[in-house]
Amino acid sequence: MVTAPDQPRLLRRILLNTLFIIIGLILAVALMIGFALTMAYPNLPELDSITSYNPKMPLRIYTADHVLIGEFGEERRNVVRFNEIPDVMKKAVLAIEDDRFYEHGGVDYLGIVRATLHNLSGGAKQGASTITQQVARNFFLSSEQTFKRKIYEILLAWKIEQNLSKDQILEIYMNQIYLGQRAYGFSSAAQIYFGKQLKDISVAEAAMLAGLPKAPSAYNPVANPKRATVRQQYILQRMKQLGYINDAEFEQARNEELITKTDSSDFGVHAEYVSEMARMLVYEQFKEETYTRGLNVYTTITKADQDAAYLSLRRGVMEYEKRHGYRGPEAIISIPSGKEAADEAIEKELADHSNSDDLLVAMVLEANPKQVRAVLATGEEIRIEEAGLSFAASGLSVKAPANKRIQRGAVIRVMQEGKNWVITQMPEVQSAFVAASTVDGSIKALVGGFDYNLNKFNHVTQAWRQPGSSFKPFIYSASLEKGLSPATIINDEPLSFDAGQTGGQAWEPKNYDGKYEGPMTMRKGLTKSKNMISIRILHRIGAKYGQEYTNRFGFIPEKNPPYLTLALGAGAVTPLQMAAGYAVFANGGYKINPYLISKITDTNGKVLVQAAPEKAGDENNRVIDERNAFLMDSMMKDVVRFGTATKAMSLKRTDLAGKTGTTNDSVDAWFAGYQSKLVGIAWIGFDQPKNLGNRETGGGLALPIWIGYMQKALKDIPIEERPIPNGIISVNGDFYYAENPPGTGVTDLSAPTKVIEE
Repeated sequence: MVTAPDQPRLLRRILLNTLFIIIGLILAVALMIGFALTMAYPNLPELDSITSYNPKMPLRIYTADHVLIGEFGEERRNVVRFNEIPDVMKKAVLAIEDDRFYEHGGVDYLGIVRATLHNLSGGAKQGASTITQQVARNFFLSSEQTFKRKIYEILLAWKIEQNLSKDQILEIYMNQIYLGQRAYGFSSAAQIYFGKQLKDISVAEAAMLAGLPKAPSAYNPVANPKRATVRQQYILQRMKQLGYINDAEFEQARNEELITKTDSSDFGVHAEYVSEMARMLVYEQFKEETYTRGLNVYTTITKADQDAAYLSLRRGVMEYEKRHGYRGPEAIISIPSGKEAADEAIEKELADHSNSDDLLVAMVLEANPKQVRAVLATGEEIRIEEAGLSFAASGLSVKAPANKRIQRGAVIRVMQEGKNWVITQMPEVQSAFVAASTVDGSIKALVGGFDYNLNKFNHVTQAWRQPGSSFKPFIYSASLEKGLSPATIINDEPLSFDAGQTGGQAWEPKNYDGKYEGPMTMRKGLTKSKNMISIRILHRIGAKYGQEYTNRFGFIPEKNPPYLTLALGAGAVTPLQMAAGYAVFANGGYKINPYLISKITDTNGKVLVQAAPEKAGDENNRVIDERNAFLMDSMMKDVVRFGTATKAMSLKRTDLAGKTGTTNDSVDAWFAGYQSKLVGIAWIGFDQPKNLGNRETGGGLALPIWIGYMQKALKDIPIEERPIPNGIISVNGDFYYAENPPGTGVTDLSAPTKVIEE
C-alpha cells in the first residue's frame, strides 16, 4: 500500500519514465529520419533542368512591325527575367502563395503549424507548400499525395535553396507554373487572358492572375468569372494586409472592371491565315522542333496593312449580303418555360454557333415586326428596333415560312452600328485579298477568307478560280510582241467557234453587256473589257503562243489550256499568282516571287533564316520588255480613268492601274490593280461555284475591297508618275514601239476574216 508521502515520488517517477520514453521515441524517429535523409539526399535528382532553365518554347509569329499574330505549341510560354516582372505581379503571387518566401529556407515550418491548426479546426483545407516546394514538385515529382513524395519534396526544396538565390527561384516559378488555356508562366497568361504584355497589367489584373496557380480551371476568369473574382478579391485583401498596396490602390483595384479575352487565340490583329501559312513554311524546315524550340518568325505584313485589308474585305462581303436578302435564322429551338431550364437551353444552343468578330450570335426571346428582343451568348439582353429590322423584315412577316421566321427560340446574327443593334446574317459567299510589294514580292497583307475560324481554306493560295477578264492584260501584252499596238483597230462584232477551236463544245461568245460597237482601238477594247476584242487578239497571235507567253508571269500552262477561251480567262489561277503577274506590269517587266517570311530567329535573337528575295531592277529577273510593261500600264490606267474601274478614281490618284474581272455567269468577281510599288488582288465567289447575281461584277464586288485597302495603304505615299522608257514614241496621243510607228506593224484587225482552227 502506497502511503501519502510516497505518492508524489511515484508520480514523478512515472512522469520521468514517460518523458524518457517520449524522448527516446523522438530520438529514434529522428535517427530513422536522419538515416533516411542520409540515404535519400544523395539520390535526389540533379538540378540541371533548373540551374540551366531551358523550357519548351512555342513558335511565335510576328508582323514586320513586331506585333504578335500567332503562337503554336503545347506550352504557350514567354520567358521573362526577374527584373522584367513587374513588382505588383511578384507581390500578388507572394501574397497568396508564400508571403514568407524571403524568410524561410525552402520549407516554412511556421506555415506548416499554422495550416495544421487551421485544418484541425475544421475550416477549408489549407496547404503549406512554399514556392520552392512547388518548383521542386513541378520539375521533379508527380502530384500524388503520399508521405514519401512529401519527404522528397522537402529535400529537393532544401537542395534548390542551396543552389539558387531567392530571386532565381521566384523567376523560375513565375515562368514555369501552369495557368490554364495552355499558358505557362505569368507573361503568357497576361497575353492570353488580357491581351497585354506583363509589364502593362494593373493591380486588379495581377491579383486575378495570381489566383490561377491553385486551380487554373476553377479560377479561370473566362470560364468561371464569378469564382475567379471571389479569389481575386481575397488576394487584394491579402496584399493590403501585407502592406503591398495602400488603401487607395486597394479600392481602385477592387472596383476595376476587368476585360478578359474570350478567345485566347485572339492577338488583336486578324492575321490567322498568315499565321497558318507561316507555321506550315517553318514546319517544312524545322519539323517537330517547330513547336518547342522557341522560334520567332517575322513576317512581311504590317499591322496597319493587315487591319485595312481585313476590314475592307469584311465590309465588301457584308455589302454583298445586304443586296441579296435574308435567308432566315441559323436554327430554331423550343425554349423551356422555366427560367433555369430556359437559360440552360439557350446557353447550350448558342455554344454551337460561334461569334464571328462583330457578327454576334443571339437567341430571340420575343419577336414582332416592330421589335425583336434577344439575348447574346454573354447573357446580355438586347432590343432591335426600326432600321435594325429592315434587312430581316421578310423573316418577321406573318407570311414567312416557319423555318424562315424570326420567332422565339430562333438563332440569329446581330451587330452593333453605333448604339443601335441590327439583324444581319453570316455570309455564304467567300472572298480573298492579297497585297504585295512590286519591288521584292514581300506580302503586305493577306486575308484568305471571311473568317478563318469558320473556314480555314486559304483562298489566296489554294483557290484555283477562273480569272475572267482580269486575265486579258496578259493576252494584250503578248500581242504587243507580235506587232500590235494600243492603236491597232479591232472589230467588236460577234464570233462563233467550233469544238476544235475551243477544246470543248461549240462556242458563241458574247460581250458582257450584249452590245457590239464595231471597229475600235485595242486600248478602248481593254478599257471597255470587250470580249470580242480579246478573242480576236488571241486568235491573231495564236492560242499556243498566248499560253506560253503567260507562263512568263508565273501562270501554270496545264491550268490554262491553249484554246481561244483563254482570252476570257477561262483557265485557273490563284489570287497570289495574279499578284505576282500584275507586279510585272507595275515594276517595269520584272518577275518577283511573293514571299511571307522575312527572317526566323531563335529565343536569343540569333538569325537562323534570312530572306533574300529576287528584286525588280535585276535584269536577270526581267520577263517582258520595259516598253511592253509601260504600254500595258498606260492602257490599264485608262481602265481606271474611263472604263470598268472608274470607282478607283475616288482615291484621287493618277498612278493607279488595273483590270476588273467577271467570269461567265458571274461566278467569280475580281479586281487586280496596283500603284507602282504596291499590287493588290481582290476576289469574291462561292466555294461551290455558282452565280453571284446577274448584276454582280468585279467592278461592283471586288473593286470596293481593293479601294478600301488602298485608301489606307497609299495614304502617305506620294503620287508617282511613270517616265516614258527609251524606245517608246508618242504620236497623236498614243504610244508605240519606236520600231513600229503608226502605219507599220499590225494596224487593223477589223476586216472580216475567216476564223481558222489553231
